[in-house]
Amino acid sequence: MDNLFTWDGLGTLAGAAALTYLIVAYTKRLVESFWPQVLGTDIYAVLIGFIVLLATTAAQGQALTWSAVVLALFNGFLVAATSGKMSDKAILEKERQKEA
Repeated sequence: MDNLFTWDGLGTLAGAAALTYLIVAYTKRLVESFWPQVLGTDIYAVLIGFIVLLATTAAQGQALTWSAVVLALFNGFLVAATSGKMSDKAILEKERQKEA
């Protein structure tokens, strides 16, 4: 089933991770030109995941209380980790195809 993103879908781990993966993949080279190298792309992905989750929380009409913001930050790490696994899978599949 082909669906576009919805706010409800972005509120799930799969939806938030997919959007985070896409944003990081398309902006990584640009961001690397000014992003401190010591922070790496992982922290950038956490920031993007955090922003996606904050936007989703606000768009669904929930108040951005301190607890919602902290929860979005914690979940941003989970979203970034899942997004990183998507990236790893894409890279490993590409390498496997080259070997064949």
